[in-house]
Amino acid sequence: MPISPSTFDFLNDLKANNTREWFQDHKARYEAAYANVIDFADGLLDKMNEHDHLVPMTAKKSLFRIYRDVRFSKDKSPYKNHWGGRMKRATEELRGGYYYHIEPGNSFVAGGFWAPDKEDLKRIRDEFAADADPIRAITADPDFVKMFGQLKGDAVKTAPKGFSKEHPNIDLIRMKQFIVTREFSDESVLQDSYVDEVVNTFLAMRPYFDYMSEVLTTNANGA
Repeated sequence: MPISPSTFDFLNDLKANNTREWFQDHKARYEAAYANVIDFADGLLDKMNEHDHLVPMTAKKSLFRIYRDVRFSKDKSPYKNHWGGRMKRATEELRGGYYYHIEPGNSFVAGGFWAPDKEDLKRIRDEFAADADPIRAITADPDFVKMFGQLKGDAVKTAPKGFSKEHPNIDLIRMKQFIVTREFSDESVLQDSYVDEVVNTFLAMRPYFDYMSEVLTTNANGA
């Protein structure tokens, strides 16, 4: 099911009128947009399960709620101006997660490692310190660069504890997130073929995911 122009219209209007009163007055539009995105997520999950082993999840569980948690935010707008959803690879051997974001003027898909736990982050950094050639080869591949640009994510300002700031791979060692993203125009998102474009983008992440999975399921000696 393609994303409908009316779903974009709803999000644009919600951005301009982000109040509970407006939302309640346009609840039918919200429900129609929600149903449209659920149908899209259903199709995406079906196609991804043909190519990857995902944690079992329904489209409704995949999709994040549109309601914002404003308890600790200066922005008290009650609703998000986008739809976002995630999928996680299953088993300890298959690492990495997928994310899709639908928003007029800011639609994208992403994948990787948003918040590695302490042990995983240390293992990744140790690997990059010992030998960064494999990850550099993956991220320098012309097809990777064309689709994703470069590896992205938050990083510490200098060097993590136990690593020298003079290390030749400090640019990678400093990172604490390891994310790839691809942006899409509104025109692309509204095409019938968009779900296939998203699937193809996620599949293009596989060499990166396979490498990181190998790192995170072996010790420094490769065992």
